[in-house]
This record gives sequence, C-alpha cells and structure tokens, in this order.
Amino acid sequence: MSLGETATAEHAIGADGSGGAAAGPLDAPCVPDRSAVTQYEAHGARVVVAHGDYDMQTIAPLAAVLRAAAEEHRSVVLDVSGVTFADSAFLNLLILTHRTTDLRLAGPRTPVRRILELTGVDSVLKVRETVEDAAAC
Repeated sequence: MSLGETATAEHAIGADGSGGAAAGPLDAPCVPDRSAVTQYEAHGARVVVAHGDYDMQTIAPLAAVLRAAAEEHRSVVLDVSGVTFADSAFLNLLILTHRTTDLRLAGPRTPVRRILELTGVDSVLKVRETVEDAAAC
C-alpha cells in the first residue's frame, strides 16, 4: 500500500478522498509504508482503524478518511490501538476532526496515551479502552 492510498473495508481511497492516489504537497512517494487505515460501521458510528506511525509525512491518508467519515456520520470512533507513533500532526488532526464531529478514541496504547495526557487533549476527547465502549458513549 502506498502513502497516497488508504485501504478501507470496501475500496482504496486516495489522499484527496478520490478513488486513486493524488499528487499533492502531503504525498511522500519515497517514504516506506508506515501506516494503514481501515474503516467499518459499528453501533451506529463509523469506526476508523489506524495502524502504524503518524507524522507529517504519513498523516494525509488518515486525514482524508476522517474528513469523509465526519461528513457522513455524526459519530466517529478512531481505533488507535494499532498506532505505534504519533506526533503533533496526529494531535492536530484529532482536534480538527473533533471540531467537525463527535470524535471518540478507542484503545490508546502508551505512545498515543502519552501525547494525549501531556497536551490535555484526553480531557477534551472521549477516550475509551475498547471500540464498543467508545461507540456506546
């Protein structure tokens, strides 16, 4: 999977939300794959599952999926249990998404939990241990 594509439960989505890869300022064709995104419906919410590392070079596919999910669903659960690295680009995306939809986070492990706690974002977002708990709150 290239960085310009995002895997979903149904089909690939380009970084611009279209059906294919898009050339743009956030594309980084020489960077090895470090992230992946899938999505599905659960408990009336759109669940987006993020895996891997998220930084300025890898955030575009996740941003495109979260933007589309926020436009189509009142509640979006971001399963971050598979996120192994997150920086300020990831944190910024969470805050921007929270402003447009009812964003809930599920299953943060140490890297994500730490950035949420250090910045105080864990007191703003609904953070739960499981997708089921996040979708139900």
